[in-house]
Amino acid sequence: MRAARLIKMVLLLQSRPSMTAAELARELEVSERTVTRDAQALSEAGVPVYADRGRAGGYRLIGGYRTRLTGLARGEAEALFLSGVPGALREMGLDDAASAARLKVSAALLPSLRDASRTAAQRFHLDAPGWFQEPRTPELLPAIAEAVWDDRVLRVGYRRRDRQESPVERELEPYGLVLKAGVWYLAAAVRGGDGGGQGPRVYRIDRFTSVASDGDERFVRDEGFDLPAFWEERAAQFARAILRAEVVVRLTAEGVRQLPYATGPASAREAMESAGAADADGRVTVTMPVESEDVAYTQLMALGPEAEVVAPVALRERFALAARRMGGWYG
Repeated sequence: MRAARLIKMVLLLQSRPSMTAAELARELEVSERTVTRDAQALSEAGVPVYADRGRAGGYRLIGGYRTRLTGLARGEAEALFLSGVPGALREMGLDDAASAARLKVSAALLPSLRDASRTAAQRFHLDAPGWFQEPRTPELLPAIAEAVWDDRVLRVGYRRRDRQESPVERELEPYGLVLKAGVWYLAAAVRGGDGGGQGPRVYRIDRFTSVASDGDERFVRDEGFDLPAFWEERAAQFARAILRAEVVVRLTAEGVRQLPYATGPASAREAMESAGAADADGRVTVTMPVESEDVAYTQLMALGPEAEVVAPVALRERFALAARRMGGWYG
């Protein structure tokens, strides 16, 4: 275990000019004290790890040291071939490049590992779009992906949701692409004017109406930008921001169990946090955040008799009418 960690530490230092103890501890999933001991062990073993002291200090390899410990084990080789998403690469126009890279990696592997790509493909497959959705590739995605790779400024037309006026025009610094449930999104910072300097925003690729770049104008990427962390934060903010209304509901025990499947995790979690003690019938009353009364009607209808809407009155009356109609049908 420690030997593998020491090798990983050397490879990390080899790939970067220097790293702080905190950065190494995070990458290696150990304490900073363990990093210090590991660096000392490497130094004693002849690996030229140098520690820079002070607030801006860190660890680095000196003398152009390069390790030859770069051979891949079978598990590592198979994981490498799993790291690509064939459909997504094809949509971004990178299928040929990815195919060539896989061939080069395969050629460089030991003969006993040359079948890693086949064995991985036989065992794992990623189907990104959600169920009952026809996957569609946005026409402008390849051009945007190319700009993301090259850090090129884009001049775009963008159609805002629920707005009928002409598309807005923006100059964007495209930081990264995200594929979520079959829908492509762009994390990009706006240049100057409206929204400039406020950090990256999220744009749906299928709402771009035009994309242009002169090919020469580039932006300086913020090296501290972390796309996965950015997306996780924005996705959580979006999931909560759309919940603009509230309904009060009484739930049976079965209704409590089914609630996350009917309304979504964020809404269900907040609803259950508001729950009081169960009443004499074993039901709990919750205040549930929802996108709108119309959405709440559709979601809670799925719970049938396991949920009783208490408020707002208009929504309760709507359920009462639906119950009377169903009672008439079923007798």
